[in-house]
Amino acid sequence: MRKSRFSETQIVSILKEAEAGVAVNEVCRKHSISSATYYKWKSKYGGLEASELKRMKELEVENAKLKRMCADIALENAALRGVIEKSSEADREARDCRGPGVVS
Repeated sequence: MRKSRFSETQIVSILKEAEAGVAVNEVCRKHSISSATYYKWKSKYGGLEASELKRMKELEVENAKLKRMCADIALENAALRGVIEKSSEADREARDCRGPGVVS
């Protein structure tokens, strides 16, 4: 996906301009954006302050880090289960005293 040429703080300031009473068409023309872009931004960033936006970004970074940790733990868990299953199969074969691959 293409990166916006506006930073998130710039987007918030553009939205504040329109909230201050400037017509949406005028704001779009001034900043060379389409009205669709304006309304998409409004749905995503509407009502946010710069400090809230910063906190939201920090939470997104933390969430991504936690998701990676969870995925790593799931992989380790799957690997350990595989090792446990193989060792339990070897134990069963040793108890049978027949060895692997012997059919009666």
